Amino acid sequence: MKKWLFMSFMALLLLVLAACGGDKKEQASAPAAEGDGGYTKEKPLVIKFSHVTSIDSVKGKAAEAFAKLVEEKTEGKVKVEVYPSSQLYGDNDELDALVSGNVHMIAPSVTKMVKIDPRWQYVDMPYLFENQEHARKFFNSDVAKLILESEQLAANDIKGLVFWENGFKHFSNNKHPLVTVDDFKGLKFRAQAGKVLESQFKALNAGSATIAFGETYAALQQGTVDGQENTFNNFDTQKYQEVQKYFSVSEHGRLDYAIFVNKTFWKKIPSELLTAVEESLNEATTLAWDLAAEENEKSFENIKNSGIEVIELSDAEKEAIKKQLEPVYEEFTDVITEELINGIRDLK
Repeated sequence: MKKWLFMSFMALLLLVLAACGGDKKEQASAPAAEGDGGYTKEKPLVIKFSHVTSIDSVKGKAAEAFAKLVEEKTEGKVKVEVYPSSQLYGDNDELDALVSGNVHMIAPSVTKMVKIDPRWQYVDMPYLFENQEHARKFFNSDVAKLILESEQLAANDIKGLVFWENGFKHFSNNKHPLVTVDDFKGLKFRAQAGKVLESQFKALNAGSATIAFGETYAALQQGTVDGQENTFNNFDTQKYQEVQKYFSVSEHGRLDYAIFVNKTFWKKIPSELLTAVEESLNEATTLAWDLAAEENEKSFENIKNSGIEVIELSDAEKEAIKKQLEPVYEEFTDVITEELINGIRDLK
């Protein structure tokens, strides 16, 4: 009798466990809930948004605006927790954090995506973009979708959403004014990770070191590197004028951001809330573009008034640097693809 009772109990237990396992499987494959998914202001859906620039930067202000818009449009049912200035993750680990789901949204400089798809190095190709209008045409183009909606991103559980503009890059250093190609010889520059940038500085007979954004100020201050390249706004908000003596307005490359989310997390956001979040992101993107132009202009004035020497290169001087950098295209056109490079050029 006892044996029969024991066997009956075990059979019942197995049935219960099987039923629970089946429920979990159904839940895991279930689509996002309709409506607001039951989230409330007291118990909201939390989106963790990590980035590396200061709260006063273009990216920082746009991120804060996005969080505020989401709160308003969802009546507090979605809360965007923004972590600026590498508070949560830095340059070197925020992408891995996104893939693992430890954060849900990041806004990296697009070259950070090189480890997944080398075509993202397009942004570093010398003088590929002629002006701001050209860059914005690209952001909204089908050409941009080649990389923003790529299979490579999807395979890593990443979804690309939109581009946030930052601006054109310029050179700075501590040794002497950079006007001609010869002025770069022997100098060492901080650079973001990427083979294109290594090739760029090599073509200029200069050296480069990959240093995280949050560590660049100290590297310049301590003399680990002589110079760096950045937008007006990044240079200003990071206070590089305190540790650099010469600034050359070269407009030789772009530094822009894109918004990436964890694809699995994003798909689970209830439909009603997702609509509000995406509307908020579109509005924040418009703000980011407007801010980029305004803040870069203000920052340029701050740089000129800071006491460092500012050299505004002529078209002829830029053309000489551009010619010196032609080998970069010979080396990387196949990697970035003619389709992408020519597609960008055709948008002029």
